[in-house]
Amino acid sequence: MGEKPEDFIAKHVCAGSTNIEGTSKFGIAKDAVFGFWDWVGGRYSVSSAVGLLPLSLFYGSDVMNGFLAGMHSVDENLRTITQSSTNMGENTCVMLALIGFYNTYICGHNSRAILPYCQALHRFAAHVQQLDMESNGKTVSLAGERLPSGVDAGPIVFGEPGTNGQHSFYQLMHQGRTIPAEFIGFCKSQTPMDHKDEPVSNHDELMSNYFAQPDALALGKTIE
Repeated sequence: MGEKPEDFIAKHVCAGSTNIEGTSKFGIAKDAVFGFWDWVGGRYSVSSAVGLLPLSLFYGSDVMNGFLAGMHSVDENLRTITQSSTNMGENTCVMLALIGFYNTYICGHNSRAILPYCQALHRFAAHVQQLDMESNGKTVSLAGERLPSGVDAGPIVFGEPGTNGQHSFYQLMHQGRTIPAEFIGFCKSQTPMDHKDEPVSNHDELMSNYFAQPDALALGKTIE
């Protein structure tokens, strides 16, 4: 009894922020503020306190430590292989970047589809939109100079889980609209299901779609 609203805030609210003065004025205790570097943008925030604090509360610190370890392994893979130009072709990150450059700047395609065959990644395309389009969605270079006419900073990124997309925008792709597409499949299912009356599992059926769609897009089908 008799406590002020700011007293409740100090005891029950934490924050991820670089503005210690502002959070203190709001009533959040300094030891309840999770800071991060001021250069961390939205596209990187998932691995800073902005993302890790709420995700750790939901999934637990063990899961998020594993998440960070996975990110670190990709960074190290990119860093170590790019130091040796002889192994560039073995680096997935480099090859995806080069393919993206080729499709956008050489072939002139202005879009890119992200197509995961997994419902757990139904928001993955939106995440890549932020990573790619937020970073590249500028009309000037790093030097502050306006990009030349006809030079786009990057493609429009969109996507859906594969089986959803098959019944919508895949139709346009099959009818001749060239859209570079990245199909993502999985060796193991998160939710494997086998029924005794079904000849194949749900995952095998899903992967059959995964292999058939890019094959049809790449090679087409004759009338015969």
